[in-house]
Amino acid sequence: MLAGIPVSAQTAPASTTPAATQGSRPARAPAVGQVATPATPAPVAPLAGGTIRTLRVEGSQRIEPETVLSYTKLRVGIPYTTATLDQALVDLQASELFADYSISGVESGDIVLRIRENPIINRVILEGNKAIKSDKIQKELKLAPRQIFTRTAVRADVGRIVELYRRQGRFAAVVEPKMVSLDQNRVDIVFEITEGSKSKVRQINILGNEKFSDDALRGQMATKQSRWFRVLSSGTSYDQDRLNYDQQKLRQFYLTEGYADFRVTSAVAELTPDKRDFIITYVVEEGPRYKFGDVTVDSEIRDFDNTRLAASLPMKKGDWYNAKMVEDSVENLSQTAGLFGYAFTNVDPEFQRDRETLTMGINFHIAQAQRTYVERIDINGNTQTQDKVVRREMRLAEGDAFNDFQIKRSQDRINSLGFFQDKFEIKRTPGTTPDRILLEAPVEEKSTGELQLSAGYSSLERFIIQANITQRNFRGKGQELRAGVNYSSYQKSVELGFTEPYLLDKNVAIGVDLFRRDLNQFNFTTNGDRNQLYNQVSTGFQIRTGVPLTEYWSLSGRYGLSYDEVGLDESLLVNGQCSTATVGRYLCEALGNRWTSSVGYSLIYNSLNSGLRPTAGTRFSFSQDFAGLGGDVKYIRTRAEVAKYYGLGSGFVLSFLGEGGYIKSLEKNRGPGIDEVRIIDRFYLGEPNFRGFDIRGVGPRVQRTPLVTDPVTGIQSLVTDRNQIVDDPLGGKAYYLGRAELEIPLGAGARELGLRPSIYVQAGSLFSLKQPLKTTDFAQAKNPATGALLFNPDGSPTLLGTPITTIVNNQTLALYSVGATDTVNAGLGTTCAVGYSATPGGTCTGSSVNIAQVSQPFFEQFLGNSARPRLTVGIGVNWNSPFGPLRIDLAKALIKQKGDDNKLITFNVGTQF
Repeated sequence: MLAGIPVSAQTAPASTTPAATQGSRPARAPAVGQVATPATPAPVAPLAGGTIRTLRVEGSQRIEPETVLSYTKLRVGIPYTTATLDQALVDLQASELFADYSISGVESGDIVLRIRENPIINRVILEGNKAIKSDKIQKELKLAPRQIFTRTAVRADVGRIVELYRRQGRFAAVVEPKMVSLDQNRVDIVFEITEGSKSKVRQINILGNEKFSDDALRGQMATKQSRWFRVLSSGTSYDQDRLNYDQQKLRQFYLTEGYADFRVTSAVAELTPDKRDFIITYVVEEGPRYKFGDVTVDSEIRDFDNTRLAASLPMKKGDWYNAKMVEDSVENLSQTAGLFGYAFTNVDPEFQRDRETLTMGINFHIAQAQRTYVERIDINGNTQTQDKVVRREMRLAEGDAFNDFQIKRSQDRINSLGFFQDKFEIKRTPGTTPDRILLEAPVEEKSTGELQLSAGYSSLERFIIQANITQRNFRGKGQELRAGVNYSSYQKSVELGFTEPYLLDKNVAIGVDLFRRDLNQFNFTTNGDRNQLYNQVSTGFQIRTGVPLTEYWSLSGRYGLSYDEVGLDESLLVNGQCSTATVGRYLCEALGNRWTSSVGYSLIYNSLNSGLRPTAGTRFSFSQDFAGLGGDVKYIRTRAEVAKYYGLGSGFVLSFLGEGGYIKSLEKNRGPGIDEVRIIDRFYLGEPNFRGFDIRGVGPRVQRTPLVTDPVTGIQSLVTDRNQIVDDPLGGKAYYLGRAELEIPLGAGARELGLRPSIYVQAGSLFSLKQPLKTTDFAQAKNPATGALLFNPDGSPTLLGTPITTIVNNQTLALYSVGATDTVNAGLGTTCAVGYSATPGGTCTGSSVNIAQVSQPFFEQFLGNSARPRLTVGIGVNWNSPFGPLRIDLAKALIKQKGDDNKLITFNVGTQF
């Protein structure tokens, strides 16, 4: 151990290991103090005195002799005594530059100062540190390479390391400094660190409390007792600063409950003998409980009505005293003054305590102030974002009268950009004259590029991969550029978009979107193989624009043009035509190519305090799209969305979100069993909006369950393998969806990991679709005894099927196989019951009696067309993981309708750049 230096919370024993060989690191280096501990200056032998005849320095290497002499008062020609020489040795020791020093030649007056310089530090090495990274410790150290070694510097750095570990709650940490001697009077300084475990808070005792229980008071503290269920909380470790903070929290709690005389008389933290845990004891005095007395306002500003201001305050005479209410009232009165242009108003609450009646009267004194005007607005910290991007969100300009509401609104608008770190605030400082104010926007930029990857699995699409890249502050001009790719067995798509929020620096937004989407639909055969049914290829663009109407209301318009191609896989065509028995009547009706030309608008109200992570405010939008401005499709689609956020304090955020929509066709009736709105224009509901259900897992659908025949009895029955059941979501013309979600804050440790859990409940439905005509008409009945369906009620073992048909010119025609009596066309398909025609629906020639083609029998059901709500509950966690933002949801469907496809777990991951 370095002599006289406390090296840790627990002083480490000194090492007696010999010094290292030159230039190498020994297995265990000797303690620092044992290598270079200068001896206590030996007093010079008594002498009568004399005059210094000569004076020189021996042993100096780096330090000039003149510099060495400058630390003493010795000079040639001056008289010297024992006291004079002793003081010179003391002065050399005080310089801390020398490992050894002595004086000779005192008898003759030829004085020689013999010195040995302290070594130069070659390296500073940390060993054993895992909980705290080396770079964090190095920043706190004063020792550095090429500096002169001193014991004082070592002692100070040991203390700094120990303090770092104490801040982490590791009071059992031991730091042992050692030194390795090298050539040329150089040394390596080694700090051997034994970290030990974190010192937890084992118990919190409270003495003197009568009105509130120990548990109630512990709940107000940031420090928590160490328990197994607080494994992610950092509040269980001991922290002296947190101990002081908890005393303030206790005082605040009692003051909000009316105990104005409350005080903490003592707070003691005792370390257990094993140095692993702390026991904290608070001694409190609660005192009596007070009520509010007279509450008045005394304003020196003439614009204010004292009586009206007092009436607007939340506290009334006779209510229990609440210090938080007083603080809020001071802030509200200051903000009220700010609305009238008084930026630096001083509101001073004057208390009249009456200990006899236990009342607390308050007079809010508002001092005289001048109206204030904005002298200058400074924007600092933006290295990429242009000044104008921030300045155009300011609701005040230079020369305007100060307005506190406009300042708050400006903060919200700048935060909503999402370009800067959270908790941005506009600073106010006095201007060059008393009626002027300077506004400063100290922004701190953050990553505005986002790369989002999501993966999932569903029974319909198997594995799903989505990738979206967005730059929300392109070129630092606030422009948004985005691209997205979606790939799965079900769909493939590419989308590009660009938005300019301020066209030509005017408050007019404009944007354009380009897209190509390739959607494929599948069903399953009886052996579980996939069959591709139909594909939809949509190619198009949309142009968008928007203008503000007021501070919170805005209007946007759009025009879109798309070309949809809906077709069947060649293997499913019969004579080049769609077979309803193979893919279903509802899919045959969707085939064809068509243009959609639509124009729409949205009316939007937005008072959210942030566009990315809002904690307060409302957002509402009402939009309509009209298709029929040219093209082949005509409809009107209406949607409405609303979101409301409440900050409940302590990090809790409650939100309510709701949306709904309806689409009405403007075309004539397309026939029985055919809905006027085409399948590709309808609404769909499920993941990701409706957590707990699969993609398109809610709403009207057709399920076709194949029949199998028992080889022994010949009885037909429905298959039970889910993968063999054809499940075709048909969408709906109306839907609604609502969600209530509570974001739950965690301890500081979890916040450092970026964990933000939430619990939620969702309800919604998709409905209002005309029931399609059945594809088949299999003979079926119910067993009177069991209620089970019988597909051959006559008991015959014959496998029942249905005629395969095709649609020609809106007519459904049966398909036949030409009989063997026709030696030319035998076995070919035709729509002729007798004879043959190569053209479907054409004139039949010949006399062969043909055989009707039948499909494998199946049971077809139309399900899910109900407005009854589906209900899910779940928990989700957002995590800022090392590889990007990750969202995991675990949702359970409590109420669902027959046919709905539920899904328990979903996740997605992304990153920022």
